[in-house]
Amino acid sequence: MVSLKMQKRLAASVLECGKRKVWLDPNEANELSMANSRQNIRKLIKDGFVIKKPTKIHSRARARLAAEAKSKGRHSGYGKRRGTREARLPTKILWIRRMRVLRRLLAKYRESKKIDRYMYHELYVKVKGNVFKNKRVLMEAIHLQKAEKAREKQIAEQFEARREKGKQTRARKQERRNERLAGGIRDTTAPAEEAKPEAKA
Repeated sequence: MVSLKMQKRLAASVLECGKRKVWLDPNEANELSMANSRQNIRKLIKDGFVIKKPTKIHSRARARLAAEAKSKGRHSGYGKRRGTREARLPTKILWIRRMRVLRRLLAKYRESKKIDRYMYHELYVKVKGNVFKNKRVLMEAIHLQKAEKAREKQIAEQFEARREKGKQTRARKQERRNERLAGGIRDTTAPAEEAKPEAKA
């Protein structure tokens, strides 16, 4: 049998593939052995004596099916687990996710003027101190704190209104007392003046 090693190498170069992908027609071995240039190889390819083999199919259908099942939570029982719980999903990753969610919520509330910068800072520090375990708890805390602030403000306003009212009442009382006193002084001085001429007579 004639060695067609060189022809296979040239054909692989012309077809831009590996040597294992080149098919040389075994019935035309003598003609193939005569080809010693790329130009000759191109002619043989055109004639169909040299062919590039088709790519072998490696189906991913089963892999896709398994991946889809895993995404639904299948095949993840105790028997399928290799790493520790910490290695599979580190607590630090969970912490980072929670911090980002809560801080994003605080920033959004501050932007929309739902909370002022003082409440934002107070809650930010509490979030860092692991006070709120999730978004719902933080939202409840914000609503409670806002309600408490509103109640305190209302009480303060009522107290201030009562103080103002009391002040006005005291002022009115003082005015009336002053008026009465002034009136009383006038009444007492008038009879004294009238009594003096009688004493002279």
